[in-house]
Amino acid sequence: MSVRRIWASLSTLTLAAVAAFGMAGTAVAADSAAAGGYVALGDSYSSGVGAGDYLPDSGDCRRSANAYPQLWAAASSPTSFAFVACSGATTSSVASGQLGALDASTALVSVTAGGNDVGFADVMQDCVLGSEATCISSVDAAIAKMNNSLPGSLDSLYAGIRAGAPSAQVVVLGYPRFYQLSGSCIAGLTEAERAAINNASDVLNGVLAKRAADAGFTFSSVVDEFTGHELCSGDAWLHSVTVPVYNSYHPTVAGQSGGYLPAFRSVL
Repeated sequence: MSVRRIWASLSTLTLAAVAAFGMAGTAVAADSAAAGGYVALGDSYSSGVGAGDYLPDSGDCRRSANAYPQLWAAASSPTSFAFVACSGATTSSVASGQLGALDASTALVSVTAGGNDVGFADVMQDCVLGSEATCISSVDAAIAKMNNSLPGSLDSLYAGIRAGAPSAQVVVLGYPRFYQLSGSCIAGLTEAERAAINNASDVLNGVLAKRAADAGFTFSSVVDEFTGHELCSGDAWLHSVTVPVYNSYHPTVAGQSGGYLPAFRSVL
């Protein structure tokens, strides 16, 4: 049995239930942002899945005390703080279920959304359990969604955010690349699969950046912060296939505090 087949067999039960990706105008000073209300919207990368210490009232949304919105609010003491990001959220579910937290007093909004719209969790399952051809085909299908249907969905979400918080600075955060190529991993995906997944992250981030700019929002990439801390780096800030299953392919505590939090702060 090949190393890849052994690894895939060990991962089957885990990834069968892998959780869903759950990948402004002029920037204001952090003190100005803290002077108003802060609302944290989005999917599992904002709720903090993978970082543990989930807030008791957050249920399956798994909002973590170690997530970057919680860390920023604790350090900055905004006038008010609404942490409504939720694991598994799509652009449409953010629009329908989270925008009620916004109002005219909201000064700062953060959001991650788009990874679930293009089925990144399913992509990762296909790549771990399937052949290289299956993996790359799944990645290509996700990229097609990024280029075709996702822009309109983002435009609709961003319009809703602006309507709900007309004066706020809105920060759209991206998703990290998952893999360090030619890294330390001796099993698992092929280099071609890892490169394809990284490319998909780049395409997704490019779409997010363009739609954010067109909406007058601030885009902040996390790629630089996670460079050297991808899977196969030897110092990963992302979980690989793990138990509990919903942590798989999500930032660790270090990924939130060392990756997302600095990327957020850098544009305030």
